Amino acid sequence: MRDLLNDLEAGPALSDPDPVERARKQMRQPLPRRFYDAVATDRPDGEAHVVLLDGKPVRTPARAVLRLPTEAAARLVADEYAAQAAVIDPMTMPVTRLANTALDGVASDVQAVLEDVLRFASCDLVCYRAEGPEGLVERQAEAWDPVLDWARAALGARFLLAEGVMHVEQPREAVGAVGIHLAMRQEPMRVAALHVMTALTGSALLALAVEAGALDARDAWAAAHVDEDWNIRQWGEDAEAAARRAQRERDMMGAARLLAAL
Repeated sequence: MRDLLNDLEAGPALSDPDPVERARKQMRQPLPRRFYDAVATDRPDGEAHVVLLDGKPVRTPARAVLRLPTEAAARLVADEYAAQAAVIDPMTMPVTRLANTALDGVASDVQAVLEDVLRFASCDLVCYRAEGPEGLVERQAEAWDPVLDWARAALGARFLLAEGVMHVEQPREAVGAVGIHLAMRQEPMRVAALHVMTALTGSALLALAVEAGALDARDAWAAAHVDEDWNIRQWGEDAEAAARRAQRERDMMGAARLLAAL
């Protein structure tokens, strides 16, 4: 299922999962020109919301009408289309790409995507701590301990900590508690947003804390990069790594915005 989601998010216009390489390919293949003037939203059937480009509904790559469950979600997509200038750059449209993925892929097998999120919980980023140096250990504890405290209080899930990268078997009760929590989520767009946030951060617990409003999305992004930021402070950062991170952050914030709009 993870491969399916990656394929759908890439699509013909997003031909490589790496944002830097994708940008290079797009330079060789000109982006499509903006073909519309007016962007609007509508609710033609009284239920789902759609985005209209010059009066015609936006469609997914699989040619289904892009139906969104709330006016706020439709407005997010509409704003991304309205923000396009002379050409349409899908990389600047994270909510639209995510909504497409939800309808064309996730909706056909929601359970498989939830199971993928649950697999992250069994080896969650916030459970694996550095042995040193002391400054990094302290930063990890400051960023990650509150997330584990939230999981224990809100989900009834007590996770074990490990030092280094050696796998630690988490209690069945802890993983099961996360599974019960996830099972209550069946909306394709919600599940897709949770999956994207989980995959980008390496942590199902961070994604679920953001969904619950217990953690701001930008704080979750910072928490997911404690180790990376520590290394950057020690050794610096190269331009390509910065570009990759910036694009991933854009996708993370798009997922968080869609989640909040549902």
